[in-house]
Amino acid sequence: MSIRFTAKARRGTVALAVTVGLALGMAGCGGGGGDDSKNPKASASASKDSGSKPSAQEGQSDTPLAELRGEDGLLLQITSADRDSGGFLTVNGVFKNDGSQSIVIPSIIRGDETEIIQHGTSLGGATLVDSKGKKRYYVLRDTDGRPLTTTGLSSIEAGQTIPVFMQFPAPPADTTEVTLQLPTFSSGTIKISG
Repeated sequence: MSIRFTAKARRGTVALAVTVGLALGMAGCGGGGGDDSKNPKASASASKDSGSKPSAQEGQSDTPLAELRGEDGLLLQITSADRDSGGFLTVNGVFKNDGSQSIVIPSIIRGDETEIIQHGTSLGGATLVDSKGKKRYYVLRDTDGRPLTTTGLSSIEAGQTIPVFMQFPAPPADTTEVTLQLPTFSSGTIKISG
């Protein structure tokens, strides 16, 4: 009988300890016992004052920075080229089918590097040429070799547009213009902002 009593006492002690621990944990997450109604107001006013920054596609002008013409009425309109503090340059644009029929987006625009080819059709073949610094910049890749561009491009219907992006290493701060090149497309000079 004493073994049974000892086992029940141990279980009761463990259950009591777990309950006390949970109660203390919940009390610690409480928020300090102050007037909680003040916190949401302060948070909301802080977000109103700072405002939200537009995404890469928002706030772009209607006039493209450059238009690169491809085959069969395919057009790439560059809408922005933004340098960020992390040392990257993100180029945004739109693929547009100016033709009267559906077009298969040519796979050659992904380039011919083995790492990029295995990840499907993308804009991995794009390059930026800095004439001033005499350098060529290639599309960045992640650790698995995937290009940091729009991927999964297949076809585009007549009149349809597809938003696209490409990310490159940023040229030096004193470089304000670069030439964008994409296989089978004409080249275009774009102004860098930021």
